[in-house]
Amino acid sequence: MRFWKMNGAGNDFIVLNNLEERLPKEAFPEMAKTLCERHLSVGADGFMVIDAPTQGGDFKMLFYNSDGSVGEMCGNGARCICRYGYENGLAGQTQTVETTAGIITGRRMDSRLYRIRLNDPSTVRLEHPIEVEGVKYPCAYVELGNPGLPHAVVPYRNLRNADENELRELGRAMRNHPAFPKGANVNFYEITGEDTVYERTFERGVEDFTYACGTGTGSVVTVLTLQGKVSGQGVQVDMTGGRLTVDAERDGSHIAALYLTGPTNIVCKGEICDEDLHL
Repeated sequence: MRFWKMNGAGNDFIVLNNLEERLPKEAFPEMAKTLCERHLSVGADGFMVIDAPTQGGDFKMLFYNSDGSVGEMCGNGARCICRYGYENGLAGQTQTVETTAGIITGRRMDSRLYRIRLNDPSTVRLEHPIEVEGVKYPCAYVELGNPGLPHAVVPYRNLRNADENELRELGRAMRNHPAFPKGANVNFYEITGEDTVYERTFERGVEDFTYACGTGTGSVVTVLTLQGKVSGQGVQVDMTGGRLTVDAERDGSHIAALYLTGPTNIVCKGEICDEDLHL
């Protein structure tokens, strides 16, 4: 099986073109678990499959978390897959990609920079505080697309200097909190300047912090824009893996459109020979 390894701001993925491989969909969850294991296989945050479109798009994107669970969408993954589509002749400068959470559009800005329109926020609760071990934390809740990709948005003072283990345990507790029936990606953030934010995301399905989360940045900027704490235009979000830019078009009390711009990187191209993979 041929594959590409790509990353978007450090959020890394294995990409498989099923238009060529023609593997059964039932095989993908176990493939994701096997191939995403960093010490035993290729290693990645997620596994992405390109398949035939069914809703008029250029192609379909199937996304699996590293634990084999299905992800509704992935913002950095979508930017990477748009580049894959362009460079393999599946789409032009503008791409239309079908995802589980709905259709998204992407655009090639230059050879490595890609911009996508994220799924629109379908649920936004600006006040959704939760309690963990007797401590109440301010929190907002956002879902992008339909079915919605769930995100908790949590302010955290002095985030850059936070104790890694304490933050991880808090992220794990919030990710599984009963206030979020589907579970949630937990986005800790701190405003660091005018239209600049620092963010750490504990991702559902990875069950740890990732270097970047595109839908997480979109959710954070959605909340901060509606709260009037950022302008919504060209908001710079710094994460461990680099900087992402989010534009949120506000229409009164809701976000009418949400855009994510950031770098892509082709790490390697090759053939999967993993002997632990049973197809």
